[in-house]
Amino acid sequence: MSRVGKNAIAIPAGTEVKVSADTITVKGKGGTLTRALHRTVAVKVEGSSIQVSPVGNTRLAKALWGTYAAHVRNMIAGVNTPFVKKLQIEGIGYKAEVQGKNLKLMLGFSHPVIVAMPEGVETKVEKNIVTITGADKEKVGQFAASVRALKKPEPYKGKGIRYEGEVVREKAGKKAATASS
Repeated sequence: MSRVGKNAIAIPAGTEVKVSADTITVKGKGGTLTRALHRTVAVKVEGSSIQVSPVGNTRLAKALWGTYAAHVRNMIAGVNTPFVKKLQIEGIGYKAEVQGKNLKLMLGFSHPVIVAMPEGVETKVEKNIVTITGADKEKVGQFAASVRALKKPEPYKGKGIRYEGEVVREKAGKKAATASS
């Protein structure tokens, strides 16, 4: 039995949840999110709470029960307060700027790297910190991970893109040989 799935999900004031045969839509002050439902999971809105339950007793239904409960919780949280990921850019000459719907990164390559921002994700750059916000937790996390993957922090000097607060263990590097005469 799913510990996450059996708990009822509270709907805060100002949030509207609609469930149709195969989709769930959550609308709030931060936007509208829609997700397709799997046929092995049933979602019911009862007053100011949501109950997620498996359809049948299959292994797939049990596995998706808690997963969809977590998705619904994240959708409700995202339309009320946006999810935020912060990336820190380390390195001499490394910089970022927002140009319309694109993020332009100078990462020590011979050319600037231009990344298109997904729909529903907002990006701001202040000094060497890139702040990614949005209502959809998956889009925010995936975009942050794809930007970080462009230049992961290297272990010798620590240059690259890292999550704010991420600790990169630095290696010692080469030791200078002492001359023995």
